[in-house]
Amino acid sequence: MDKKTVYGLVLMGLILTVFSIMSQPSAEERKAQEDQAKEIAAKQKEASKKEIAAKEIKGTAKEASTKNDSTKNESTKNESAKKSNSNSQVIEKGELIRLENEKMIVDFSTKGGKVAAVYLKDYETYTDYANNDKEQKPMSLFLDGDAKNELVFPINGQNFSTGNSKFEVKKQTSNSITFALHPNEGQTIEYTYNLKKEAYDLDYSIHLEGFSGKVAPQNVQFRWETAFRKTERLFSEQRRVSTICYKYKEEGLDNLSEVSDDYIEAEDNIEWIAFKQSYFSSILRPINGFGKDGSKFLVKNYKAGDDRIYKNLKDFTAIANLNLSNTGNADIQMNWFFGPNDYSVLKKYDQGYDDILNYGWGLFRWINLYAVQPVFDFFASTGMGLGWAILCLTLVLKLILSPIQWKMFVSSVKMKILKPEIDELNAKLQNKEYAMKKQVEMMALYKESGASPLAGCVPMLIQMPILLAVFRFFPATFGLRQKSFLWAEDLSSYDSIWNFGVNIWPYGDHMSLFTILMAATTIVYTYINSGNMQQPQQPGMPNMKVIMYIFPIMMIFVFNNYSSGLSYYYFISTLISILMMVGIKKFFVDEKKLKEKMAARKIANKTTVKKKSKFQERLEAMQAAQKQQMEMRKKK
Repeated sequence: MDKKTVYGLVLMGLILTVFSIMSQPSAEERKAQEDQAKEIAAKQKEASKKEIAAKEIKGTAKEASTKNDSTKNESTKNESAKKSNSNSQVIEKGELIRLENEKMIVDFSTKGGKVAAVYLKDYETYTDYANNDKEQKPMSLFLDGDAKNELVFPINGQNFSTGNSKFEVKKQTSNSITFALHPNEGQTIEYTYNLKKEAYDLDYSIHLEGFSGKVAPQNVQFRWETAFRKTERLFSEQRRVSTICYKYKEEGLDNLSEVSDDYIEAEDNIEWIAFKQSYFSSILRPINGFGKDGSKFLVKNYKAGDDRIYKNLKDFTAIANLNLSNTGNADIQMNWFFGPNDYSVLKKYDQGYDDILNYGWGLFRWINLYAVQPVFDFFASTGMGLGWAILCLTLVLKLILSPIQWKMFVSSVKMKILKPEIDELNAKLQNKEYAMKKQVEMMALYKESGASPLAGCVPMLIQMPILLAVFRFFPATFGLRQKSFLWAEDLSSYDSIWNFGVNIWPYGDHMSLFTILMAATTIVYTYINSGNMQQPQQPGMPNMKVIMYIFPIMMIFVFNNYSSGLSYYYFISTLISILMMVGIKKFFVDEKKLKEKMAARKIANKTTVKKKSKFQERLEAMQAAQKQQMEMRKKK
């Protein structure tokens, strides 16, 4: 290789390694995360499940009972508060009231009448999962102080918001609660939340009354803020893929940047808004949609020194126009989802929620949704471990692609057989003035023998969409979360077999074994194919053998923090390819017979007069013209 090629390869390696390193937390951040995890684990061992949840909640949390006498006492208490205090006064802490169904626990606060905290019963944080104490602890998406939902509008020349106002509990049942606020006499704002049975969503309605003539309908906006809590093993990866997604009525799904601060004003009416992280999301959908006027979205990362950088992902903010027609007596109906980014769960809502899953775009997404995922789900549904399901999926895909594998191998063997003749031709016609003649004779050689240098490239191109599709599939597949296989305790995260205790640039602070195995099998596969690989004859062209050996080395650094399920798939896929090549070579393709067959074909083609193709005629005409120019130069 020349110097330019070496510089290019080094630059490519640096770009990939820097990209992977930028997404890793610093040593200080990692230490703070570990200290926090140890502190949480200690508290969890000392307390019961309810005590743990209570300790996590900020403020003075108090659960409301659904018994009749408790309900009456609560109503009396609220009526007393109504008489002695103004409902619009700003308060520091709100009373927390808890409702729950089979899937989730929701804490509501009288401060702002908001959804203060959400816990999912069927899932755990990675810290709780790693403790392996056999106790299911509800996972908190966010806690009191992390989220806010409020109305914002101008009235009497001032901006008014409900977020810090004290609401009264107007009505409560075992699965619903209604908050009421009376900013002024004759004015009412009511929030009603209704939890559904066996569901990850709740119905949310807003009622406005008495604001006609004082508040313009188009000025009433809904403000929603959330800062999700850490739930996964690698906090930096969870943060990296978190963003706001929104679906326009006409233009479809769009989203803000995942890696940096971002802000956008709506360009179309909006069907729904999703605050999305790696494996869980919160999606708000008004029945009549949000208007585009005044609607905007903001994602903000935390800066160094901010305490939230160790416990919260990012600040998500959405301000949406409620599309009101009046403020005298208005009702807004919405549905609010708090749950997993599971394709089967999101698909059931039939609202396009599954579009937020990053399965790739265009052809790659189509392959994942209609080919890879159905096969994977079938094997997973049999009850086998997900590691075995990935193995079966790989076998199926390899079986489908086996004709392509066969074609590639036979092509490479043919090129290997022709290599001595090609080398002889290159040595004979190495001068530049014979370039055209060499091209003509090379094409004649390929045609007579039935070989083609492109015969191995085209099958590879056919396989590439599947290879790139699964690169998106496994990191986005919710089913891999907290599922173990062999030494990998969580297939959705890296499979560390050695934690260094210090961050080694540019590798990381741990060693992922599946990544090492993936790189090793890729090197073996490259070595097996290297004998059939043609070297570039033109000066300055890169040596493909060297590039193919550098690639798996770079993979070790890039994939070290990636999903172990993805590395495991690539490892198994490459290993099967190696076994297939060895099997084809040993049992199905006799190189000696193939060489004799090619020689016989070559003789038959030479004795048979065939009509030349138009391309060959043009090429020979160009060769004759070049030869004539060379002769004229010699005469001069």
